[in-house]
Amino acid sequence: MHNIIYLKLKYKRGPILRGLARFDFDFNSDYVGPILRGLARFDFDFNSDYVNGILIAEVTRSITKHNYLVLDVEDIPRIVKEAFFLARSGRPGPVLIDIPKDVQQQMVVPNWDQPMRLGSYLSRLPRPPSGVLLEQIVRLISESKKPVLYVGGGCLNSSKELKRFVELTRIPVASTLMGLGSYPCSSDEEISLQMLGMHGNVCANYSVDKSDLLLAFGVRFDDRVTGKLEAFASRAKIVHIDIDSAEIGKNKQPHVSMCADIKLALDGLNSILEDRGNGGKISPDFSAWRQELKEQKTNFPLTFKTFGDAIPPQYAIQVLDELTGGNAIISTGVGQHQMWSAQFYKYNKPRQWLTSSGLGAMGFGLPAAVGAAVARPDAVVVDIDGDGSFIMNVQELATVRVENLPVKIMILNNQHLGMVVQWEDRFYKANRAHTFLGNPSDGLYWNTESLSHFNGMLH
Repeated sequence: MHNIIYLKLKYKRGPILRGLARFDFDFNSDYVGPILRGLARFDFDFNSDYVNGILIAEVTRSITKHNYLVLDVEDIPRIVKEAFFLARSGRPGPVLIDIPKDVQQQMVVPNWDQPMRLGSYLSRLPRPPSGVLLEQIVRLISESKKPVLYVGGGCLNSSKELKRFVELTRIPVASTLMGLGSYPCSSDEEISLQMLGMHGNVCANYSVDKSDLLLAFGVRFDDRVTGKLEAFASRAKIVHIDIDSAEIGKNKQPHVSMCADIKLALDGLNSILEDRGNGGKISPDFSAWRQELKEQKTNFPLTFKTFGDAIPPQYAIQVLDELTGGNAIISTGVGQHQMWSAQFYKYNKPRQWLTSSGLGAMGFGLPAAVGAAVARPDAVVVDIDGDGSFIMNVQELATVRVENLPVKIMILNNQHLGMVVQWEDRFYKANRAHTFLGNPSDGLYWNTESLSHFNGMLH
C-alpha cells in the first residue's frame, strides 16, 4: 500500500469534505500512514456564504497533524514539500492543503528550490535513543522471569528489527488490533500470542496480567486493550517506547520511558544483546514462562459455536486463511466481522491487515480494498465485511467494476448490526434500537447477489 495519497479536487463541496474530515480523523487516530490532500475553494471571499462552502482547514484542524491554507501561488512548491515531510516524519499523520480556486487559476514559474520553514518542528523531533536507557531496558529483561512484548501499530515499520529482537530474547509477543502483522501470527506457537484486549484471546491477556515486565513498543494503552487501567499489568514493571511524547504516561505511567523511533530503539537493543551474546554472557531462559503460556493457549483456545448446516463466520475466515496461505491483504469494516477477522486470520506481514481501529468507521473495508488492489496488483485482496458496514460504501462496487480491480468481497450477512446487538444483549436487556437490518415481513433487507448483478460484478 502506498504510504502517501495525494488527492486534488477541482471543485470543493461541503458534504464531500465533511466525509473527508471523518477520513482524516480515522487516520489520525490510528496513525497507520500519512495522507496528503489538496482541496479547492470556489472563491476567496470567506464571508460570501457560498453554496456548499466550508472552511475545511478549520473543520479538520483538531484531527490532522497540520493544515495549510495557500494564499500565495508561489508558496505551493514549498508547502507541498513541507507537507510530505510532516506527514512522514515523527508520528505519521494527515496533512491538509487547502488551495483556493483563485490561487489555482494563477500562472507562475515555480521555484522548486525553496527551503522548508520547519525550524520549530525539527527541534521537537525525537532524538536518537539514549544508550543509558537501552542498557537499563536490557538489564530489566535479564532480571525478569515473565516478560511479554506488547506491540502496536507503531511497530509496523520495524517488523524486521522486532523479529530479530524476539530471536535474541525469545520473549512472547502480544499484539494490539493495529499491531497485527508486525510479528508473524503463524510463527512459533510459544512466541506468538496474537491479539490481546477486549476481543483478544485468553492466553495473550493472561500473559500481560501475570507478567513481571511489560515491554510496550509503539502502543498507546488504549481502553479496548487495558480495560481498568489500575488492574492492567499491575504486577509488571512497564517499559514504554513511542515516537509521540504525548502518549507516554498519558494513560499508564511507565517505569522506564523513551520517546524515540522504535526502529532505532530496537536496533540499539539488538546491538547490545548481540554484543553480550558474543561476549559469552548467557541471555535469560524464559522457557518455563513460555510453557506456562502454551498451556493457557491449549486450555483456552479461540472457539466458536456451530448451528447445524449453517456456516459459522469464524469458520469461513479460517478457510479463507487456509486457501490464501495467510498471504492475502485483508480489509474490513467495523463490527463483529472485524474482530473475527482479527482473531481467525493469521497475519504474517505488516500492513497486510487494513482496518479502522481508532475511530471505528463503518464502510472502511471496500474503499480500503480498492486502494490496496491498485497499490498491490500482484496481491490477493479480500474485503471481509458485515452487511451493515458494506452498505455504507456500496457505491464503490461501481469503482471496482469500472477499474476492473480483482477485489474479493466476503460478506458475513446476519441481517443485523452485529456488534451493537452484542452490546444490546449484554448491557441493555436485548432492547433493539434499529439494529435489525431486515424487513420484518420477509426477513430480508437487500440481496447482495442482485446488487452485484446490478453493478456488473457478476456475469
